[in-house]
Amino acid sequence: MHRLVFLAVAAATPGVLAAQSAGSAAVTTEATVEPFDKAIALEAVGVLATKLEQNFVFPAVGKAYAAMLRENLALGKYSEFADVQAFADAVTRDLQAVQKDGHLKVHIVPPEERLGPGNENDAAASEPAGPPQSMNTISRSGWIADGVAYIRFESFFGTDETMDALRAFIAEHRGARSLVIDIRTHRGGGLDEMDLLFPHLFSKTTGLLAMDTRASVIENGGGLPPQETLRLVAAPEGIVRHEHVVTPANDGAFQNTKVYVLTAKRTASAAEHLALALKRAGRATLIGETTRGAGNFGGMEPLDASFTYAAFIPFGRTFDPDTGQGWDGIGIEPNIAVPADQALDEALRLAGVGLSGEAALAAMK
Repeated sequence: MHRLVFLAVAAATPGVLAAQSAGSAAVTTEATVEPFDKAIALEAVGVLATKLEQNFVFPAVGKAYAAMLRENLALGKYSEFADVQAFADAVTRDLQAVQKDGHLKVHIVPPEERLGPGNENDAAASEPAGPPQSMNTISRSGWIADGVAYIRFESFFGTDETMDALRAFIAEHRGARSLVIDIRTHRGGGLDEMDLLFPHLFSKTTGLLAMDTRASVIENGGGLPPQETLRLVAAPEGIVRHEHVVTPANDGAFQNTKVYVLTAKRTASAAEHLALALKRAGRATLIGETTRGAGNFGGMEPLDASFTYAAFIPFGRTFDPDTGQGWDGIGIEPNIAVPADQALDEALRLAGVGLSGEAALAAMK
């Protein structure tokens, strides 16, 4: 199986690395004028129906998606489109009409990212494609005011540069009076950055959230990769359940620090995991807007032999174990609701800083 994208939370089937993510580093969501090929499209719909039936997190919903796609195939609904993007958009709309899901979407794979015979990438097909390890997804960080540390994440890809930058941030801002974690423009990813940061925020071992994976995915060699922070717990038949757990670091950098998390309507996926984990644990105050509501994790799957199309197929869900409630389609409500562009102002006010967010960022050291 060729790997299309590396987003670092999960693998739906052997060889396909995937993510809890609202987007993809390797798969485009921009309009494409590539001509429509009927044979490729029909192949993609058939494969998508099978993969949804076999892997979608909720089996009954997966069957409903598959039945709709097969019915539309029989009716010739997917036989003619202006271009590949029009086709992908139409299939996505049809899926969302059956049941909305914050991640489920058909994507176009850019020609330069496609794998297979004749493509220069074929020799490396057994290696994960995705963001380069030199990518740093921390866009801003520093002392935003005396005793107040600030860090802004754009995604959680777990790249070497990001992890090194986060370690440096933790070391340089140890003992901060307040910490502002800005995830207003965060587009998703995995657990690595959280698993590095969280031990510095907690003073005792704490269960955070539950993560359910469809058992058939695990049986076929997919699912969540082994991580020390994911502990197997009892689950109903047909489900493999992990508890995301944080174990405190010795002499954690921020164990006595006030934590503020800034959210927006576009805050999605792994960023929502961070927000709910800290909110449920009472470890942070969420400030801003209700988040996007993309809560079912999964993997990017190829849909045709030419690697023209791929789909993000959710095969698991993350939820609050106290309520059984996830956030897909709902989002996570902040503790303090303000427009996203005022969230930093409010966090600074609560931290006792007499500057606007704009002024504080301009003066950040």
